[in-house]
Amino acid sequence: MAAATALEAVAPTGALWGLVQDFVMGQQEGPADQVAADVKSGSYTVLQVVEALGSSLENPEPRTRARGIQLLSQVLLQCHSLLLEKEVVHLILFYENRLKDHHFVIPSVLQGLRALSLCVALPPGLAVSVLKAIFQEVHVQSLPQVDRHTVYSIITNFMRTREEELKGLGADFTFGFIQVMDGEKDPRNLLVAFRIVHDLISRDYSLGPFVEELFEVTSCYFPIDFTPPPNDPHGIQREDLILSLRAVLASTPRFAEFLLPLLIEKVDSEILSAKLDSLQTLNACCAVYGQKELKDFLPSLWASIRREVFQTASERVEADGLAALHSLTACLSRSVLRADAEDLLDSFLSNILQDCRHHLCEPDMKLVWPSAKLLQAAAGASARACDHITSNVLPLLLEQFHKHSQSNQRRTILEMILGFLKLHQKWSYEDKDERPLNGFKDQLCSLVFMALTDPSAQLQLVGIRTLTVLGAQPDLLSSGDLELAVGHLYRLSFLEEDSQSWVAALEASGALATLYPVAFSSHLVPKLAEELGRGELDLARGDEPAKCSRHLRCLQALSAISTHPNIVKETLPLLLQHLCQMNKGYMVAGTSEVIAVCQSLQQVAEKCQQDLESCWYFHQTAVPCLLALAVQASMPEKEHSVLRKVLLEDEVLAAMVSVIGTATTHLSPDLAAQSVAHIVPLFLDGNVSFLPENSFPCRFQPFQDGSSGQRRLVALLMAFVCSLPRNVEIPQLNQLMRELVELSCCPSCPSSSTAAAKCFAGLLNKLPAGQQLDEFLQLAVDKVEAGLSPGPYRSQAFTLLLWVTKALVLRYHPLSSCLTDRLMGLLGDPELGPAAADGFSLLMSDCTDVLTRAGHAEVRIMFRQRFFTDNVPALVQGFHAASQDVKPNYLKGLSHVLNRLPKPVLLPELPTLLSLLLEALSCSDCVVQLSTLSCLQPLLLEAPQVMSLHVDTLVTKFLNLSSSPSMAVRIAALQCMHALTRLPTPVLLPYKPQVIRALAKPLDDKKRLVRKEAVSARGEWFLLGSPGS
Repeated sequence: MAAATALEAVAPTGALWGLVQDFVMGQQEGPADQVAADVKSGSYTVLQVVEALGSSLENPEPRTRARGIQLLSQVLLQCHSLLLEKEVVHLILFYENRLKDHHFVIPSVLQGLRALSLCVALPPGLAVSVLKAIFQEVHVQSLPQVDRHTVYSIITNFMRTREEELKGLGADFTFGFIQVMDGEKDPRNLLVAFRIVHDLISRDYSLGPFVEELFEVTSCYFPIDFTPPPNDPHGIQREDLILSLRAVLASTPRFAEFLLPLLIEKVDSEILSAKLDSLQTLNACCAVYGQKELKDFLPSLWASIRREVFQTASERVEADGLAALHSLTACLSRSVLRADAEDLLDSFLSNILQDCRHHLCEPDMKLVWPSAKLLQAAAGASARACDHITSNVLPLLLEQFHKHSQSNQRRTILEMILGFLKLHQKWSYEDKDERPLNGFKDQLCSLVFMALTDPSAQLQLVGIRTLTVLGAQPDLLSSGDLELAVGHLYRLSFLEEDSQSWVAALEASGALATLYPVAFSSHLVPKLAEELGRGELDLARGDEPAKCSRHLRCLQALSAISTHPNIVKETLPLLLQHLCQMNKGYMVAGTSEVIAVCQSLQQVAEKCQQDLESCWYFHQTAVPCLLALAVQASMPEKEHSVLRKVLLEDEVLAAMVSVIGTATTHLSPDLAAQSVAHIVPLFLDGNVSFLPENSFPCRFQPFQDGSSGQRRLVALLMAFVCSLPRNVEIPQLNQLMRELVELSCCPSCPSSSTAAAKCFAGLLNKLPAGQQLDEFLQLAVDKVEAGLSPGPYRSQAFTLLLWVTKALVLRYHPLSSCLTDRLMGLLGDPELGPAAADGFSLLMSDCTDVLTRAGHAEVRIMFRQRFFTDNVPALVQGFHAASQDVKPNYLKGLSHVLNRLPKPVLLPELPTLLSLLLEALSCSDCVVQLSTLSCLQPLLLEAPQVMSLHVDTLVTKFLNLSSSPSMAVRIAALQCMHALTRLPTPVLLPYKPQVIRALAKPLDDKKRLVRKEAVSARGEWFLLGSPGS
């Protein structure tokens, strides 16, 4: 009775038996998933499934047995985590036994074993048992690809979870895998097989006597020759196989005796891909090889690499050959020598020198560069190699420099010397006497100074670069050498003939001044001060432009060498003094001269940002001086002063804004607080006590009934306060914000009202959320609403609205959407509509003076994407609802938004917006046309399928705009015509004759840049549809 009850407990239910029969006999696939789901839910056990399959598993028909095992395997693949250890033992014994069954059954058996290989409950020893059975019973390479892949998966699973057990098999496991892999051809399986071989080696499995066999079974695929089929769903690329195989071949030194002859053979072949693969594999092998592995093959390897570099027509082969030589030398350099061992590095480098050095002396210099590249590749591998090669090559090159008299030959030799000098920068020598260049110091300096005095500009350029590298070598240049070097750089900085030389001289001066500040302070700064004085006299006399050009060069040189704090303390007073001399009227200074001084000051400020002490020195020296000059210029004067008028011009004020902003952004909060305590009271209270020369004829009151000149200086206040760190507290902030709002709506001085609006917005952006921010926002909104009603300062109120909106958009403030809606409502305004459309450009673009990340503004990531999502639907809706006369405003606003939007964001929206963009091309406003063309050009390259649907309209409109009165529009239209050729060729071919005829006209355009674009576009259209295009 008890036995009957037990049988009833395991007896399959009718439903399970029905599912099994549907799968096995009815050839339906769905029941397998249903059974697996029922097992997972606990409705059945795996044992009940086996019982239900009983007759199927013992059926004499192989196909029926195969279907039964297939069902069980599919259930196990989904439910292996539910199995108990005892169940796993019985199932594995069952599956191992079935490996001897008919070949129809084997694929399903392997799937079951794969499921069991994933079991956590797998008892010890069974992994070995399974693999032995597979190695013994299954001829893997006779199976289909998917079943071979299953075998590799089983091995991979066991190697991941049962490593120690498999290692217990010893070399038998390696031999078994070799049999499994031997003859594999499918790239999907090869990737897995290569990974298994790599793990065998890297995880120290026993290879036993099968090292050569394992090498042979993998190296037979080298070099990889595989071209993926078109539309390959698996996405396997040739490069994937190459890298996977290379990882195997380069994973152990034990392959060296078999691999290196193979690599030499392939490098010497005529197949480019084989050469490249072999050289890259050799490069990888050198990371794990030592002298012992390389010793017997060094002569052959060197001969092959030398031949490739000397004779190849491929730059890639040359580069890989040089990289392989570098790695070989590095490998020989790091191998530890026994006392009685041969120094392979020394003999290897001697062979390289023997084969290359005589080419450096050939009169025709045909193989000079290949030889130099080989020598430099070896020399760059280690300090020993660098010393050995340099000590042999440098005397030869120095001698050749003096033997050749032509400048181009000397330039070639000096460039080679420069290459060797750069290599020495990689290695440090603690002992001065060990430095190999010390013995050549005098000869190198003499040679460089000869190059710097040569008439050839190209030789001068190489000489300047060589001098910079020599100067970077510690203790190489003596004080006398430095004085000569500074003299040469000073002379080259004022060369009129060749701009490259003086630009290079300025760069070299900056680099060397950092290393030798005393030499430059002693020898160059006094000369530049003298030159600046002569420039002042020339400006006072109003001399010819050539002398004024020297004056500008002098300013550039002063800023270029301001790379060290000690030099800044000498150059900055010189520049500020020069500006003061201009202000006192001692010279005829126009706008360009003052801007040039400001640009030099800004460059000095940028260099000071790296050092906090220099940054503070510049700020507390330059900013008060500039403010004092500007305040003085804003005062009413009895005598007319040209310069004082110049200092208040918009361009000059913009230059001064850049200087003050740059000088402020990198201040520490403590130092910034000291500065703000002086500058804000200057503008609010007229407190000039901290300014140098602070005796002014009247009070400075830019906010309280000040003159227009004084009001213009609010731009300088903006530059300062909008560049401060966010955590710096601004004194009298409440008063300052109210004054700024009032001034922003003052109609008498547009530039000062704009500066006030920008300053207010910059401060607003940085304020933390809270009551104070809300009060200031309400103040601005009230002022804007009052100003936008018909009255005298509508334009100023609009400007304030625009900048406040931008400040809020950048920080995702909730009020930004209300202000943006207000701005959008103005698109229909007859007076402000066009300006409102242009305002969208401002909202989406980056500013340079306020609301910048560098100036510590709160700029949230992806603010453009958010603005697009929130507002473009309303813009589109407004366009459709607007009257005909204001539609262009909506198009212009939309065009500005789309033009500055990241293209990946725009592409998904393109189908819905493209019709509006095309309509914008018909707008008569050149700004709209240019913005839309700029937006469409990248879309033609990135979304050709969508754009090709509108090709007729695009061709017509682009050709029409190629005759626009605006040169910028003509150029953009022609660039779009060029980009059109990226669309599918069959779509474009019907338009080819029409386009080629139409593009003949801009070939005769009066502007060279237009003609250039026309030639480029027409050439692409001519080639359209031709073979190879």
